[in-house]
Amino acid sequence: MHKIIKWLAVVSFGAIACFIFFLVATGRGESSSPPGIGEYAVKGADISAHNGDVDFNLLAREGLEFVFIKATEGVGFKDAMFHRNYRKATDAGLKIGAYHFFRFDSSGYLQALNLMHSLRGKKIDLPVVIDVEEWTNPSDRHTDAIVAQVQEMVRTLRLNGYNVMIYTNKDGYSRFVRGRLEDIPLWLCSFSDIDKDVNWNFWQYSHRGIIRGVDRMVDLNVFGGTRAEWDSFIAEDTLLIAGQ
Repeated sequence: MHKIIKWLAVVSFGAIACFIFFLVATGRGESSSPPGIGEYAVKGADISAHNGDVDFNLLAREGLEFVFIKATEGVGFKDAMFHRNYRKATDAGLKIGAYHFFRFDSSGYLQALNLMHSLRGKKIDLPVVIDVEEWTNPSDRHTDAIVAQVQEMVRTLRLNGYNVMIYTNKDGYSRFVRGRLEDIPLWLCSFSDIDKDVNWNFWQYSHRGIIRGVDRMVDLNVFGGTRAEWDSFIAEDTLLIAGQ
């Protein structure tokens, strides 16, 4: 009997451990609001076609003030909802940024051209974002080669008048940003407090936010400064690119 009880205890512990691992691996164990989030005055979301038909007016009424909208990916992919999302977010009075998912196996210059084609003629309030992460990207590319292509994309965008920001997660920060791209503003994904030595501008703290205006779970973010710093940030980064 003693052995049976011990065996059951081991099995139960193993089952619990597996369940916890499953939650973490799938993102279901993610905290929707890490400690410290409440201290930030300015909140927003990031949106792509994956989120379906978004009611941006409702997002604004819920207190969100900015939205990063997916525009492009790689050298040829364009988000099917970008132009519609941009128009509706603008009509709702939200401050707008746009992001591009970076492909490790494609030219940084050509990726910049793809993004700029979608942004042509649009007023962008926030920096344009290069999303640099390992997820769905080839695993056989050398870090130096990836960083060189990201830098090429940054240079191309800046030469065409765009302010640029890097988005990544903690693993991406360690691999691509720290000591390499730290001169570029940072939007960091982390489901726990960010280390104090990391200099970030935006914090994506949840992939599983629930908010009126979006039927599916949505990514939630905060700006890493005061209200006055937000107003200054917007004033410095607002620009209009026309006829590119």
